[in-house]
Amino acid sequence: MDGFPEMPQEEEKVNRALVTELNGSLPDEEMFYRLSELYKVFGDSTRIKILYVLFEAEMCVCDIAALLGMTQSAISHQLRVLKQSQLVKFRRDGKTIYYSLDDDHVRTIIGMGIEHLTEEA
Repeated sequence: MDGFPEMPQEEEKVNRALVTELNGSLPDEEMFYRLSELYKVFGDSTRIKILYVLFEAEMCVCDIAALLGMTQSAISHQLRVLKQSQLVKFRRDGKTIYYSLDDDHVRTIIGMGIEHLTEEA
């Protein structure tokens, strides 16, 4: 056996050099799992709205709730998910907590998504 799993009849079409090269560079299963979990967070339109408004400005829960027409409780719940996924961060100013995007990577993800959806074909 040459280290390759059993292949269907089309085996002669397989570019073994390419498969071998790429097989050595694939991330481990844990990384694929974590990446899929990250993208699941983007699968909720409320969380996307929150990320979008934080793309524009740092805001507190009450401002986000007022802007999106939702309860502070609902916003807080979604912010908790976003914090756990390291997409948002917070800072305290007295009794008020302000939220913002965690880093430029998150800004890039949101910006590129919007750019992709608004570009002309």
